[in-house]
Amino acid sequence: MLNIKKGFALFLASIFILSITPFVAGATPSNKVAVIVGFKQEPNPQLIRSHGGEVKYVYRYIPAIAASLPPPAIDALRKNPEIAYIELDHEVRAIPLAKPTPPPQPAQNTPWGVAKIEAPEVWNVGYKGAGVKVAILDTGIDTKHPDLTVMGGATFVKGTRSYNDDNGHGTHVAGIVAALDNNIGVVGVAPEAELYAVKVLNKQGSGWVSDVIAGIEWSITNGMQVISMSFGSTSDSQALHDECDKAYNAGIVLVAAAGNDGPGENTVNYPAKYSSVIAVGATDENDNVADWSSRGPELELTAPGVNIYSTYKGSTYGTLSGTSMACPHVTGTVALILSKN
Repeated sequence: MLNIKKGFALFLASIFILSITPFVAGATPSNKVAVIVGFKQEPNPQLIRSHGGEVKYVYRYIPAIAASLPPPAIDALRKNPEIAYIELDHEVRAIPLAKPTPPPQPAQNTPWGVAKIEAPEVWNVGYKGAGVKVAILDTGIDTKHPDLTVMGGATFVKGTRSYNDDNGHGTHVAGIVAALDNNIGVVGVAPEAELYAVKVLNKQGSGWVSDVIAGIEWSITNGMQVISMSFGSTSDSQALHDECDKAYNAGIVLVAAAGNDGPGENTVNYPAKYSSVIAVGATDENDNVADWSSRGPELELTAPGVNIYSTYKGSTYGTLSGTSMACPHVTGTVALILSKN
């Protein structure tokens, strides 16, 4: 399982040609700074509180704590021998290139991207992703959409109690992975895969690295086999890097959008840039790499990401472009391969 990442990259490279949006630095509380504190040994919440900090998460799989701290406390803790690092809790954002125009409920069709990667040929030999658990880390999934079945999930967005999608981006991504093979709308790459909505981005399509890490921890604990991440950032995070590595070492395949910051070189976003994550770029119907698709040595695959028709919030459908749309084409293909194995 742990060698599956590179194997997929080689297997899919001839098929796929990417969509996501960059992480951007975010605002912090007025009197305290949102940070992630890495420890050399076990996390020590009391140490954070003794410096006037408020603990948000004590992570299970990496020795780190997400917290808010007064600026003087950050300087003091950096000198503490228990501390490995302190980094800002960056904001992440999913930004499709265009807002969809919801059409009426249509009859089912196979989107061009699903056909391009030859998913129907795999279905014809009996593999549709059955039993494979896929975590969609995004804005949530429309739990009442007639073309989707959501098996469960969790929300890590402050002020929300449900993993239902209040943006639309996550539902679009989910449909590319596993829209049902029925009589309406679209069909996903792996229509029998099990979708789990892990809400880490808010109504505006933004979120925090600390929440993304919490979502990955939930995925490890709950036995997810694939994690799909259609978001990104130009800022590195040691804590996020460590968490992705933990998930990879636990046997999970992680797939992420490379970013929409092309055509320049070395523009791949994080977490796609990490070696434990499959970085996906976007192509059009003619297999041309989209001008805006990020490039760089970390890019492993490209997949359909231009004018992709899929499910959307409110039980509707819409067309979006971006490496956010390319990423789930690879996620779905991973589910097909895992269902065979």
